[in-house]
Amino acid sequence: MRSFLRSAALAMALTLMPPDGKADAQTPSSKPAAGTVKTSAAIERGRYLSKIAGCNDCHTPGYLLSAGKVPENVWLTGDTLGWRGPWGTTYASNLREKIAKMSEAQWLQYAKTAELRPPMPWFTLREMTEVDLRALYRFVVYLGPGGGPAPAYVPPDQEPKPPYVTFPAPPK
Repeated sequence: MRSFLRSAALAMALTLMPPDGKADAQTPSSKPAAGTVKTSAAIERGRYLSKIAGCNDCHTPGYLLSAGKVPENVWLTGDTLGWRGPWGTTYASNLREKIAKMSEAQWLQYAKTAELRPPMPWFTLREMTEVDLRALYRFVVYLGPGGGPAPAYVPPDQEPKPPYVTFPAPPK
């Protein structure tokens, strides 16, 4: 499990700038409908990042265990698989629901300042470029609504409902 988390953190940290080095000027209000053939460079970049940065691994049900063979209309809708450790039990949130409530500026601020419970590698999210964070935002907004809320956090002294992955206590 440790190697998976390292791989996910490394993937998030190794994002690249678009080939032209420019951000896409498309705004969420001018986005094309999901499923259209023509999409902006930023949306395509966000789609790519959601795959290589490990976002789908946790935030898309069944993505990791099916080698990514999950329809895009299910991507980033959260998961009921719990991640249990000394911090309690956390669940990958529905990013489509969460990010839809934020403006792009609020998302950028959140991505650069949030400190989240494990296993979310929030520290690598902070390393992403502004261009990449904008692309992720635009892709998630492009996907539109989907899914429902993830289960609520369960404190460490309470037993979560299965399924969940148990992490050992960190070494001292």
